[in-house]
Amino acid sequence: MAAAWAAAVAVMLLLAQVSAAAPVTGPAFLWAPKNYGFSSDEAKEIVHYQTVSPKSLVKSVLEEGGWSNLVCSREDHAKSVDVAVLFLGSKLQSSDISKDKQADSTLVDTLKKSFASSEFSMAFPYVAMSDDEKLEKSLLSGFAENCNNGVGDNHITYTDTCSVSEDLKKHHDMDSIHGLVASQTKKNPSGQSDLIVFCDGGFKDNTKSEGELLSELVTLLKKSGAKYTILYASQPYGLLQNPSELPLGRYLAEKTNTTKPGRGKCDGECLVKSTLLEGSFVGIVLLIILISGLKCMMGIDTPSKFDAPPDS
Repeated sequence: MAAAWAAAVAVMLLLAQVSAAAPVTGPAFLWAPKNYGFSSDEAKEIVHYQTVSPKSLVKSVLEEGGWSNLVCSREDHAKSVDVAVLFLGSKLQSSDISKDKQADSTLVDTLKKSFASSEFSMAFPYVAMSDDEKLEKSLLSGFAENCNNGVGDNHITYTDTCSVSEDLKKHHDMDSIHGLVASQTKKNPSGQSDLIVFCDGGFKDNTKSEGELLSELVTLLKKSGAKYTILYASQPYGLLQNPSELPLGRYLAEKTNTTKPGRGKCDGECLVKSTLLEGSFVGIVLLIILISGLKCMMGIDTPSKFDAPPDS
């Protein structure tokens, strides 16, 4: 019996270690209103359910998503789209997409509607986030590493919340982006598409939510008549700021921006998962006890028949 209890404790410790090692994941969505020659096959509502790293995400976007023709430097290449947008968020975890109640319903609605209504759309529900590098840096460095001729830096612009050199061109409001898009639609079809990197928060003086910014940007691009494609990727808020406070590899409830992740109350999802984990531990212990008991009973030797008592 002592051996059974030792095995149960070992299993519990193993499960706890596996849970603690599980990475925090955020979703990524890639879409374009039209195919624009990105793929010769039907590429609508494609979902990659594997957990991928930011580097793997970059490779899929470049190869399957056709972005190699947009961000990589090429000569005498007819551009397929006018503008490509890399929208970096911080509000969504992978599990948030399936929730009935959303903290930012506008964001989720915009993503779902864009994904379903576009002729070209791909989803990566599980992108594993690093605790020591910003997603912005991971994706941009990934583009540079996978482009043989380098990235066309002259065609990349940033919002003023991006952590880049002050010498690079930055957008301070949505009007600035509108001006860039309008100028691109008037250019000739040759040359390279412009890439707009829309970092977390958008603009320094912004008061709008992430969902409102994305919705406004999509509306702006639609009204401009430009050919565009958008890659949305989310690195859940607080992952870089407090990596040592991750409880079991994920953040629990993020009720407000002032509440530190992992220090709030346990929400509904947390309660369900904790109950399932407790039930699993109890079930494992009971199973080990049952198996041990059966083995003990099977080890008892009893005669198959009894001799008649001798006559006195």
